[in-house]
Amino acid sequence: MSLLHGKVAVITGAASGMGLASAEAFVEHGAKVVLADIQDERGAAAAAHLGDSALFVRTDVTSAAQVESVVSVAVDTFGRLDVMFSNAGAAVDLSPIDDLTPAGLDRTLALNLQAHVAAHKYAARQFRAQGSPGSIITTASVAALQAGWNGAAYSMAKAAWLALVRQTAMENQGTGIRSNAILPGAVLTSIITDMFGVGRDREDEFLTGIGDRIGGETLIGRAGQARDIANAALFLASDLSAWITGVALPVDGGATAVTKDATVSLITEFATEFHTGS
Repeated sequence: MSLLHGKVAVITGAASGMGLASAEAFVEHGAKVVLADIQDERGAAAAAHLGDSALFVRTDVTSAAQVESVVSVAVDTFGRLDVMFSNAGAAVDLSPIDDLTPAGLDRTLALNLQAHVAAHKYAARQFRAQGSPGSIITTASVAALQAGWNGAAYSMAKAAWLALVRQTAMENQGTGIRSNAILPGAVLTSIITDMFGVGRDREDEFLTGIGDRIGGETLIGRAGQARDIANAALFLASDLSAWITGVALPVDGGATAVTKDATVSLITEFATEFHTGS
């Protein structure tokens, strides 16, 4: 089954991790995809791998003008826009509340909130200009629901995304324009290695160790993979989810379904051992 035949999507943060896995899934299911990212080499290589159905556009999502521009490029190149997957994000400032500075908060919100406001804004405008329905998908985090998954600024930003998604769904009532959020748990991507200062040369080793440590603690019995998020995005991008909007969907191996989860403490414990060689 080709779930996205004839659809055109923009995916931010598409050069690696969950964004790249989603781009691969979208193309497999018939979509044309614009990969938006600041990682030039990775983005160009990903687009080349995906072939004529993909285009890489260097995009700094903290610039609203660049977000608007990548939407225009998608329309100019492929004729329309049907899906905006606003996926780019990072921890930025991991400080606890006591140490969080206004500058650290601003940097975190620029990437993890303001960028997604721009994605919603310009995608919805394009959908309305076309007179067509459309799907806006946002990668939030289980940090939007539970404390302890990440730094204070990141958690606040992710929680704000839930309001953004619901407000967008409400404001586009009757248009067929939908907005939904995916809330990943601990997914084995470079985001985790970056958080703990592990170099790309040891990334695979580190992520394998993390997976071995936390897999048995999840309700599913394994750690999350980028394709798990891609599959959720594929569903929300497709017409199978045409009657779903304003929803925050945890994709977390069941972590937020239970009262206590050891994932974060196990990752931190492993990272300490990894760096010390113990």
